[in-house]
Amino acid sequence: MSVSVEPDPPSPRRLRTVPHPPPAAAISLRDRARGALLGLAVGDAIGAPAENMKPSQIRERWGRIEGFVSADPAGTDDTEYAIFSGLLLAEHGAGLTIGHVEKAWHTWIADRDEGPFKGAGFSERGTLENLRRGLAAPISAQHRHAWSDGLAMRAAPFGVYAASRPAEAARLVAIDGTVSHDGEGIHGGRAVAAGVAAAMVSHSPDAVVQAALSVVPDDSWTARSLHRAVSAARRARRDPDGTQLSMERAVRKAVVIGGYPWTDLAPEAVGLAFGAFAVARGDFRESVLTAVNMGRDADTTAAVAGALAGALCGESSIPPDWARAIGPVRGSCLPSMAGRHVLDVADTLTPPPPDREGAVA
Repeated sequence: MSVSVEPDPPSPRRLRTVPHPPPAAAISLRDRARGALLGLAVGDAIGAPAENMKPSQIRERWGRIEGFVSADPAGTDDTEYAIFSGLLLAEHGAGLTIGHVEKAWHTWIADRDEGPFKGAGFSERGTLENLRRGLAAPISAQHRHAWSDGLAMRAAPFGVYAASRPAEAARLVAIDGTVSHDGEGIHGGRAVAAGVAAAMVSHSPDAVVQAALSVVPDDSWTARSLHRAVSAARRARRDPDGTQLSMERAVRKAVVIGGYPWTDLAPEAVGLAFGAFAVARGDFRESVLTAVNMGRDADTTAAVAGALAGALCGESSIPPDWARAIGPVRGSCLPSMAGRHVLDVADTLTPPPPDREGAVA
């Protein structure tokens, strides 16, 4: 057994001051929708190279990740499945049923010969196998990874569609998730969808967190993880000697179960994402980078943090060079999604009517 020695951490740097966001009413729903889904794709692409890595491994290889570390950045299954769910939601809206979701899984994924669905998570693979065996929802979700973050990673479109209505966003994403997830996997998706729905009309990171907590059982692992992550983030921010590294460590310590082999646990990934969002007080750049540098399921945690911050602050909050790097998805996981862009989905989910404007205190 080889033993590796962690390098000395980089010189401490304080979290940069987060500017005050513009008033909630000053950011249009369309801008927030584009910010949410583009933010998801950006977080996914920045976090992908660090997926399943420890913070010490990230520091050893890159120092602190401050942007794209790949010469050819691209999203993973997180972005492609978010587009899949967004298109499904755009077609059926509030009338979405489990039957619609199951049919879409067959039409766009399970009944196609194309593969190899590169990069698909264990929950998606388990669902795919069950559907191909002829099992129907909710039995199709009875596999070993029903608690994964595979629903949380594709939950943002439901918050975009149900802007200002966290409970409705949670209801719709749970319908989507019934085909592939159960228990904590559903709770994680509900928390993310509700958080994005609140962020779509708010200027307050605290309101986003409260919306997420309002749709999951108080005694659930997801709720406990969210509470611990956000509490750790707030304590770390109050520390006058706090640095980015110490804040990341505080949130990670509050959430991660040391030594556990799976990094795609919904309660853990959702907790880390909301913790990163809380540490950064909703600032887009720092929300994403904090999530990425904590490692574990870094593409998903950064995608969720990016969706929350992008919905809160709008598309203009995303650094232009990061935004330009996101093109149509390549279909490496879902061939049927190849050539589609998250911004087109965002526009489809936010028609112009003014009666969807609102505010969350």
